[in-house]
Amino acid sequence: MNRKRKHMKFPLYIAWRYLFAKKRHNAINVLTLVSVIGVAVGTMALVIILSVFNGFEKLILSLFNAFHPDMEIRLVAGKAFPVEDLPLEEIENMPGVASYSEVLEESALIMHRERQHLVRIRGVGPAYAGITGIDTLVIEGEYLLTDNERDFLIPGHGVARVVNASIHDYLHPIDIYIPRRGRTTGLHPSQAFNSSSNFPRGIFAVQSEYDMEYVIAPVRLMRRLLDYDNEVSAIVIALEEGHSPDRVQARLQQLAGEEFQVRNRLQQQEFLYRIMRSEKWAIFFILSFILVIASFNVIGSLTMLVIEKRQDISVLRSMGASKKLVRRIFLTEGMLISMAGALSGIFLGGLVSWLQMRYGLVRLYAEGAFIVDAYPVDVRFPDLFLVGATVFCIGMVASLIPLQNMWAKMDKPPGSI
Repeated sequence: MNRKRKHMKFPLYIAWRYLFAKKRHNAINVLTLVSVIGVAVGTMALVIILSVFNGFEKLILSLFNAFHPDMEIRLVAGKAFPVEDLPLEEIENMPGVASYSEVLEESALIMHRERQHLVRIRGVGPAYAGITGIDTLVIEGEYLLTDNERDFLIPGHGVARVVNASIHDYLHPIDIYIPRRGRTTGLHPSQAFNSSSNFPRGIFAVQSEYDMEYVIAPVRLMRRLLDYDNEVSAIVIALEEGHSPDRVQARLQQLAGEEFQVRNRLQQQEFLYRIMRSEKWAIFFILSFILVIASFNVIGSLTMLVIEKRQDISVLRSMGASKKLVRRIFLTEGMLISMAGALSGIFLGGLVSWLQMRYGLVRLYAEGAFIVDAYPVDVRFPDLFLVGATVFCIGMVASLIPLQNMWAKMDKPPGSI
């Protein structure tokens, strides 16, 4: 066992000496250093870019969470259902469920000072703000939907801009028009639409797609406009920390039955998540290709080292070293060059990412157009492991290439090398 261990350590020992020993040709030292730097720079860029993508992904998903709670229960087919169709008492008392809220959503036409805009009115219950955090994204006014018998609106920033609505305008409310259900359209709007006039109490800003489309309203106002008694479009749920979301989702699905679908946060925004994932991995493969190009320096460095060490190879072969052992020495040499660059790049990339997270060195200058004023960064250890494994595989292939020509020569007698 010890003999086998020594046999495995011998190639590493020789390769380590070759890496740091002074070569007869200074160009080999320079090329080896360039190889390490090239791999390090490529690895560092890969770590930083992936971390920035993770940061933007985390930021965007956190913003979209204002409209996408931990769990959501909707009909598989249909728009609204009586709230009694779900065992809400059992759901509320289920381990892992913190709270729930009713949601009733419908398209509507709003008018303000002769300006019109098609929107989605989302009627929500009192617990909705605590479930989603929408109240933390109000940029003007306050998050207040009801005050005794009065109902208020919270339009998106884009909606408010289009219809020129303001929380300081106490003379001109926002008029909401929703088609009456089950009735033919008459000549007069009052016969075709249910309407309501309400003042905005706050304005939220999440993302332009939602800011231009959504208006938050009390669920009781939506039921009145839609001629509903207790129907809802969905039940949104907040989960308690420390519980497995997958297990809670499975229990909720079992309670809800086949007529309903229970979706977690990622399933509610699956298309967005897939796009972000695709962009991230596209960048990963592009930068990996750059690493492949950088590995040509490793090929050149190892080729020159093999040429310089021809006499050493002859000596090793004369002493009984097998072809496999000599191959392992130079293969280990190439892997040492690649891994030295990889470890240096991962360390530098992690350091730069940490400095960006800590101090926001690279800032975003857009006159308040962004939620954050510096590039968001999120370093994830699985990404670091993936980068290291990628560099290892590229280094392995790059190290094998210059050894192919050497094998034919090694089949000749030792003195002829």
